[in-house]
Amino acid sequence: MVTELVPDVHNPACPTRVVLDRIGDRWTSLVVLSLAPGPMRFTRLRAGVGGVAPKVLTQTLRAMQRDGLLTRTVHAEVPPRVDYELTELGRSLQVPIQAITDWAEAHVTEVVAARADYDAARDEA
Repeated sequence: MVTELVPDVHNPACPTRVVLDRIGDRWTSLVVLSLAPGPMRFTRLRAGVGGVAPKVLTQTLRAMQRDGLLTRTVHAEVPPRVDYELTELGRSLQVPIQAITDWAEAHVTEVVAARADYDAARDEA
């Protein structure tokens, strides 16, 4: 007997949390933004993401492929060429991730100032 999944992010046993973990990972968000224009090879993708170690990017890409967010296509060439591309599901993340990115860029000054104020108050205490 199969039970129907009722998504509830507040339930610790709900798989929705696993999905949020994937989306909330900073590398996943940056990969989605970098792949928005279209398919890309690993080296170009790594440069677009910026600051990610090759091993970490490889792990992120494998996890995203497993979650159905991107495809990995190996072309029979010498040397082999591998392209990464967002799936329809992965492309559906572009709008919410871009919205969060826009918010972060619009409010970074306020967040940095709030952190400085908080740290200064703690240092005085």
